[in-house]
Amino acid sequence: MNWLELVGWAGSALLVWSLLQTRILRLRALNLLGCLILIGYNAAVAVWPMVGLNVVLTVINLWYLRKLLATRHDEQTYQAVEVGVDDRFLAHTLRVHSADISRFNPDFRWESHAAERSAFLVLKADEVVGVVLSHAEPGGIAQIDLDYVTPRFRDLTPGEFVYRRSSLFTDRGFRRVVSPPGMVAPYYHRLGFRPEDGTYVLDLPAPAPA
Repeated sequence: MNWLELVGWAGSALLVWSLLQTRILRLRALNLLGCLILIGYNAAVAVWPMVGLNVVLTVINLWYLRKLLATRHDEQTYQAVEVGVDDRFLAHTLRVHSADISRFNPDFRWESHAAERSAFLVLKADEVVGVVLSHAEPGGIAQIDLDYVTPRFRDLTPGEFVYRRSSLFTDRGFRRVVSPPGMVAPYYHRLGFRPEDGTYVLDLPAPAPA
């Protein structure tokens, strides 16, 4: 096997690997790279139908990547909808994703009957992107109990919308947000949270005067 065949196999393997990704942005990026490699390989061996196919796939991937990246920081992309803490659809969502939730939030325990609990579903159109569960602490503190994003949307910054672009917490009179304790691979430093006592803290802006 010569080096050119190795390039072809590498491009094919990358295409297969891309289809195993659950994160849509990563899937498109890896698929695009695989297509570009296969364009070069198939052009070198003069298999023009495969060149044409991969050119078309490259254009499709570029179109979707542009669309994904253009809406990544757009506050109109997502919506946070408050639901009751005993809402049956919320319970269903937590149950469906329970294994993945436990992976990133091993200390998570949700007592829906406790006072001052709040629950929000983060949506993109009619698709559930994530779940934010919190409770109130003294001094205007919103303690996050669960901040969960489904694998498909983890590269698309729904957390930026929840904590930086929405008024989810300021409208409810909170002055500070504290991240969940014991969360695995937290991302809050990318959103302007500061580390404090093993968690991350975000000081919220004062509400605009009426």
